[in-house]
Amino acid sequence: MLEEFTWPFIVGHLNYWLFIVLMMTGLYIVVAKGNLVKKIVGLNIFQTSVFMLYISMGKVTGGTAPIFPIDLNIDPDVVYSNPLPHVLILTAIVVGIATTSLGLALIVRIREEYDSIEEERILEIEQAIANAENQRHGQAMGGRAT
Repeated sequence: MLEEFTWPFIVGHLNYWLFIVLMMTGLYIVVAKGNLVKKIVGLNIFQTSVFMLYISMGKVTGGTAPIFPIDLNIDPDVVYSNPLPHVLILTAIVVGIATTSLGLALIVRIREEYDSIEEERILEIEQAIANAENQRHGQAMGGRAT
């Protein structure tokens, strides 16, 4: 049976609501903005919300670090946290930094080539180049320009 949306339920799952808001904000920025740098920022916001989601899911209440005693005499009553989500997110952060760096480097090259980082302006320039090439190709073939 579904639990009702009561105040304790909402407050108890506050971290998930925050992740949803951050994810949707990042997704909106990526889809709605035409500026390429803003798109990279939106991707970073989206990515950060995923990191926070996985880290919060890896949290074990009352859990301790999974470091075993030297004598390996393990108390069965001790609750250990799982380090795997944290390690995976650490790796994802490194990949995210590399992806962001590559994206920004590509934006720099696009800016040098098209003198703009606005998506619509770049598409206009590309269309004008394609039209000029079609016209030149049509004239070279001895036919009418399209």
